[in-house]
Amino acid sequence: MPGRGQQQARGEWRVAVGEEETSAIHEPPTSSDLGVTFVFAHGAGGNMNDRGVLQTASALRARGIGVVRFNFLYKEKKSSRPDPMPRLKETFSAVVARTREELKPEALVIGGRSMGGRAGSMLAAEGFACDGLLLLAYPLHPPGKPDQLRDAHLPAIKVPVLCFNGTRDPFCTPSLMESVLKRVTTDWEMQWVEGADHSFHVLKSSGRTDAQVIDGIADSAASWVDRIKRQGQLPAGR
Repeated sequence: MPGRGQQQARGEWRVAVGEEETSAIHEPPTSSDLGVTFVFAHGAGGNMNDRGVLQTASALRARGIGVVRFNFLYKEKKSSRPDPMPRLKETFSAVVARTREELKPEALVIGGRSMGGRAGSMLAAEGFACDGLLLLAYPLHPPGKPDQLRDAHLPAIKVPVLCFNGTRDPFCTPSLMESVLKRVTTDWEMQWVEGADHSFHVLKSSGRTDAQVIDGIADSAASWVDRIKRQGQLPAGR
């Protein structure tokens, strides 16, 4: 097994989750390695091989961030009904444990898209060992139900956070999120993607393509990693 700091190869894993198991794939950076591995959870309607996950993972890897993507158990079983949150967190935790065992990452960031990011944020709020949290389209509330906020745990998060949401995302009203963040004390960098929806799709009238939006997100993620490293919030790496 390669030691800490050595270049890692792509790997496909079967990860035990209690008496079940799921699939996970590690893909190393395709450019200079920032020394960070991102454990990337999919959204409720997606899976580890959906278009959004693959595009985002590829863009992050091109900027020096290694990625481990995985299926929650319900997707592994081809179901469309998400597992209860405790089971989602158990699966996430098992994949992180396997990542640490296989890769011995210098720094480990957790998170993901929508529901997957929410599961990661709940783990972080419980003190789960990680170096940062990367949230893509955090689902602050169900569409059309801004009174049902999913925010109670957010003030308990202590690790640095980078969160992206589109200004047209029906799951996250900007004014509500900004109000919630007034109660959050950790280093939370909130980035609003102008004109993007929950899938980071933008209208043609925006003058940008969806691919350009994902590239911008990946650029910002790499800059965030560099910033929190310089501030001593991540291991210094190589």
